[in-house]
Amino acid sequence: MSADYQCPTLFVTGTDTGVGKTTVTSGLARHFAASGLRVGVMKPIETGVVDPQQPGPDAELLRWAAQADDPDETIAPYRFRLPAAPAQAVEDTGTSIDIAHLKKLAVKLTQDKDLLLIEGAGGLMVPVQGGYLIADLIRDLDLPVLIITRPGLGTINHTLLTTFTAQNMGLHLAGFIINRMPKRPDPAATEAPHYLASLASADLPGVLPEVDGDHRQQVESLADEIGRLPTLHWLTRAFGLAASRP
Repeated sequence: MSADYQCPTLFVTGTDTGVGKTTVTSGLARHFAASGLRVGVMKPIETGVVDPQQPGPDAELLRWAAQADDPDETIAPYRFRLPAAPAQAVEDTGTSIDIAHLKKLAVKLTQDKDLLLIEGAGGLMVPVQGGYLIADLIRDLDLPVLIITRPGLGTINHTLLTTFTAQNMGLHLAGFIINRMPKRPDPAATEAPHYLASLASADLPGVLPEVDGDHRQQVESLADEIGRLPTLHWLTRAFGLAASRP
């Protein structure tokens, strides 16, 4: 393997809190790991961590899903107790986030993996510190971004605002996934995929159902659902996995 090899990498963000960004990212990691790929995961910044000396629940779920054995400091480099936007959590501790350090960690993870999934904190406009946003982090890491959204009333506005922001900030959109489609969707949820696919100027590589169980059971269910997607080849191509590994 070439010393300068870097595997395909994707940054995952959401349109809002509670869209299931962590479970979808973990489901993707689980699916591709079960397919025989070496999957790296990273949660650069996690807030609301009860014991910041240990990785938070999001990072731990990602690690478990990917079967990753990388150090905690690589998978979850910045952890904060305050359940708030990173900028507020950073200010609360009187520390700072070293963006160059995050970039070095991400590059290191790409060198012995087939795929790296990086999960952000909140959405694109969430402040990391000062006026520096999650969107700025994605742009500085120079990564394509996958957006996790939801069905139901309000999602058209939230999703279009997110894709519009990404495009206007010069980010490359890998597409968006609609998560938590109800078993019995109302009219708004039923029509959401059609409207979003036609209006968002971004690919829709998958619609995932609402799943039951604890977090790990949900991840297992989502991994199975991802494997059954009729657009799986589309999703794989969006991830940059169509090209063979050197």
